[in-house]
Amino acid sequence: MNILDNWRKRHGSQRTAALAEAVQTDPEGVGELLAECELLRVRAQQAGLELDDSPASLAALDQLPPHWRDDPEELPGLGNDAGLYLGTVLVRTVEGASWQVWPSGEPVVRLASGREIDVVGAGTEWAASGTPELSQIYAEAAEI
Repeated sequence: MNILDNWRKRHGSQRTAALAEAVQTDPEGVGELLAECELLRVRAQQAGLELDDSPASLAALDQLPPHWRDDPEELPGLGNDAGLYLGTVLVRTVEGASWQVWPSGEPVVRLASGREIDVVGAGTEWAASGTPELSQIYAEAAEI
């Protein structure tokens, strides 16, 4: 279970509204919460990669051997973390990017153009298949 799941459990049935409100009232605090990505950071560190919240770290993640695919229990958590990490890099480095919450309670990144990126969905796809690459998603979002 990841940190976001723990947060959602603590906030019960009002979790979507609470997360959406928290994104508006304390975007930095929510950003820090979403940036933890503990499982991904541990696996990256074990592979000798320090995640520094930069676009270059996304490219480095794309190059890691996907050992997590051998563990069906770890795959969903790692995919979720990869998406949250992608979102973290976007929010911290792309002007006008911010965290938002869909009605389903899923955190997404909204770009200044208004486009929303389902970063968790993208991270889950990346963890399962390697495509699309995290660095590619970042590059496309940063161009807009």
